[in-house]
Amino acid sequence: MQTHSGHSPPLLSVPFPPITPSPSSLISLLKLSSSLHGVRQLHALAIKTGLFRDPLVAAEILRSSVLSQRRDLRYGRSVFDQMPDPNCFSWNTLIRAYAESEEAPSHALALFAQMLLSSTTTQPNQYTFPSVLKACACIQAAEAGTQIHGQVVKLGWSDDAFILTNLVRMYSSCGFMQDACKLVDSSLLPDADASVVLHNTLIDGFFRLGMVEQARQLFDRMPNKSVISWNGMISKYAQIGLFKEAIALFRKMQMEGMEHNFVTLVSVLPAISHMCALELGEWVHAYAEKNDIEIDDVLGSALVDMYSKCGNINKAIQVFEQLPKHNPITWSAMISGLAMHGRAAEARDCFQRMEKAGVIPTDIVFVGVLNACSHAGLVEEGKSYFRRMVNVHGLRPKLEHYGCMVDLLGRAGLLEEAEELVLSMSVNPDDVIYKALLSSCKMHGNVEIGMRAAKRLMEHFSSDGDSMVLLSNFYASLGDWGTVSQVRLMMKELDIKKDPGCSWITVNGRIHEFVVEDNTHPQSRKIHLMLAEMADKLHEAGYVPDTTQVTLNIEKEEKESTLLYHSEKIAIAFGLISTNPGTTLHVVKNLRICGDCHSSIKLIAKFANQTPPTPAAVALSPSATCLCAAVEMKETDTSYSADHCVSFMIFFSFYRAIPLAPWGVGRGKTLLGLEAKA
Repeated sequence: MQTHSGHSPPLLSVPFPPITPSPSSLISLLKLSSSLHGVRQLHALAIKTGLFRDPLVAAEILRSSVLSQRRDLRYGRSVFDQMPDPNCFSWNTLIRAYAESEEAPSHALALFAQMLLSSTTTQPNQYTFPSVLKACACIQAAEAGTQIHGQVVKLGWSDDAFILTNLVRMYSSCGFMQDACKLVDSSLLPDADASVVLHNTLIDGFFRLGMVEQARQLFDRMPNKSVISWNGMISKYAQIGLFKEAIALFRKMQMEGMEHNFVTLVSVLPAISHMCALELGEWVHAYAEKNDIEIDDVLGSALVDMYSKCGNINKAIQVFEQLPKHNPITWSAMISGLAMHGRAAEARDCFQRMEKAGVIPTDIVFVGVLNACSHAGLVEEGKSYFRRMVNVHGLRPKLEHYGCMVDLLGRAGLLEEAEELVLSMSVNPDDVIYKALLSSCKMHGNVEIGMRAAKRLMEHFSSDGDSMVLLSNFYASLGDWGTVSQVRLMMKELDIKKDPGCSWITVNGRIHEFVVEDNTHPQSRKIHLMLAEMADKLHEAGYVPDTTQVTLNIEKEEKESTLLYHSEKIAIAFGLISTNPGTTLHVVKNLRICGDCHSSIKLIAKFANQTPPTPAAVALSPSATCLCAAVEMKETDTSYSADHCVSFMIFFSFYRAIPLAPWGVGRGKTLLGLEAKA
């Protein structure tokens, strides 16, 4: 037989064995085989020569079948079933393979039961139980896990470090934290490292159950902490949105003399990005370079994301271009960063470069390029990318993609088309989709479609605080104060809370946090004097506050006063009194900026004689309607000298608002100090 190229295919994908192979030579060939096809050929040879009856040869064929990168559990099970008398190693190998698989961890328990019943000579050993307990943890089989725990005690393996760790993980995964804690407290492991591993496992269990305070208390009580302990806490904090706590713990790690490693930097960078702590982000970058930590595609994409979200898109581009290799993750980070800064043309160019490089775009990459089209109002281009994603690359649209499209169409005023897309979605619309549609209706004054979107929000997402607030604001924009009262009464009766508007600003390496009408900061008096000065200058310029942004049924004067004390304006006032000329002010807000703040901040920047050195766009929610003050100033007037620069940014996780972390510190207070020195 010949291939299309005219050459005969090799009989074996591994070196051809001797005519009469020995067991050791066949085992060596199995270890050298890099494909399942080669393993099957050697399996056939073992059967033909009778070597399969050798327990070591059969065990190696099984191992190569089920624990290689291209494992085949079904084939491996057939190999196992052919063994006349599998040894303990073979039982353990298949049990481990089942436990590590996503599709068949329960098979590990069934095989373990078969092991106990099928032979009197082969008994479980210390290498059997970690895999069985891992399977129990995966499927949360607490009852089976408890019985296996009894078997461990009966056989005298209860002090084995690996078994004990998996017992703790099993109990914590099943929600039995009290039992897990008792195991750790009663353990008599002499090795300090083993004790650290047990405590790390407990902490992971607390986080998995949402018991964050207990996790932190246990961490603080640990007599010894490894870098893995620190990294785990920082990573978990960042994953659940406790960004301030993640950064504070990173700082504490630094002060206690614990060296950061690659994982530490990758873990803390998302928190830095969300808090817009540019100085700390630059410190992390410098630390990596100074300590010869490789900036690969993983760390590199995190740095690109950090610089983009902290306003320095040019540095993000520089880091991206210097990466040794690019993959879909790095391309996605760069495209999303360019989209965030309103540089849609460059984002699209980046997408084309990626395709020319032979990199197949993922669904995340398409989120970035669709976001770029949405921010730039490129309706036809956005539709084209959406069609290409589905028809060319065969990707099924997710909520994020539909969110971008509804945002794109809604901003362009194509509300009928946006509603039609929502109704034809291949997945059930979530609250964010309907909020995007409703916000666009509010923006363009389309009451009919807005009422339908409001009805769906009311019917399906009445327990969501943000949805209810948006509903209230929509009816307030129509002057329907009766319905506004009904919505707010329902929120009160159901005890529905909304995320309070909160803004952060970093000054001299310290993060400061403000809420609306905040007067708790140590420099509150000076801040309010600056706010009054800002209001006077706005009045002198003939600026009229947009009181339609206040959705309360109060007098006009009260509305104007309320607008003055929005958290972003307080943060800017603090920045102006706390920094020297030439300083760029970066403000982060957890919710969408209101129209009045957007317009007034442009004038405030002009009064302060401030011009952004580079355009910086906002990562907008679907309901946002405009780019930031920095972009619009740059586009309309470049005559201002650069004493300060207000580069106002509002960051979201894609198109959803970042969930506000619980108050771990006093509002309006300095959160932490961070030295930006390597």
